[in-house]
Amino acid sequence: MLEKRFQLKAHNTTVKREIGAGITTFMTMAYILAVNPQILSETGMPAGGVLIATAIASFIGCVCMAFMANLPFGLAPGMGLNAYFAYVVVLAEKCHCRWYWAIYCLHRFAKLRPGR
Repeated sequence: MLEKRFQLKAHNTTVKREIGAGITTFMTMAYILAVNPQILSETGMPAGGVLIATAIASFIGCVCMAFMANLPFGLAPGMGLNAYFAYVVVLAEKCHCRWYWAIYCLHRFAKLRPGR
C-alpha cells in the first residue's frame, strides 16, 4: 500500500528508511512544541492552548505535504513570526496591547490589503 501510494521504488527508498527519516524529522522539529508555547504565553495566551494549536497545525501541514504534494517535508509554525508577534506586535513598549486585539488587527489589516 505505501509503495503504491508514495512510489517508494521510483524514489529509490524503502518503508524502513522512510520511517527512520520520519522519526529523525520529528525529533528535529519537536523543539517547537516546547519553545512556541513558552514564547507566546508571555503575551498572555494560554500555554496549553498554544501547545495543542502548534501540534495540530504541524500535523495538518505535514499530512497535506505528504498526501497532496508527495514530498517528505516537515512543516510547522515559524518561530521567527511567532517571536515577532510576541515581542514586537504585542509586547512592544509603544503598543503594549492584549494578544487577541493584536490578532484582530493583523486579521483586519490582511483583509484590507489582499494580495500583498
